[in-house]
Amino acid sequence: MLTLASKLKRDDGLKGSRTSASASDSTRRVSVRDRLLVKEVAELEANLPYEGYYQGGKFQFETEVPDAYNMVPPKVKCLTRIWHPNITETGDICLSLLREHSIDGTGWAPTRTLKDVVWGLNSLFTDLLNFDDPLNIEAAEHHLRDKEDFRNKVEDYIKRYAR
Repeated sequence: MLTLASKLKRDDGLKGSRTSASASDSTRRVSVRDRLLVKEVAELEANLPYEGYYQGGKFQFETEVPDAYNMVPPKVKCLTRIWHPNITETGDICLSLLREHSIDGTGWAPTRTLKDVVWGLNSLFTDLLNFDDPLNIEAAEHHLRDKEDFRNKVEDYIKRYAR
């Protein structure tokens, strides 16, 4: 965040030294995006609840915010190896709000923010944990077969990859 805030200050200084006619649309768009991100990242400092199968794990996510943000969703990938029905072991994530187009209307909308993405990701570890429509079918079937063994495998993954 400090880097982003510094970039904004630097960009503002550069804009003052050139005419507004020379600034391209994409530069202005990135600047708007950066301003939105600074505000949204500041709002994310609230503590998220920790509960459920994945309690105690520390999971890293990579978020790529496109130039067209907030008209298109960010791209998010889980960098921590995890045993989860809605996240593959390679980090692909099944979360409807990350979809640009969604039939059921739960996909991305310009009114959504990074805060919504973080809360959505957090929900994948608690109330949105979905075994009925999994991305990682093997993990979902494992849970259906043997919940205790599933829990043990999740704990093993946390000990190995999420500390």
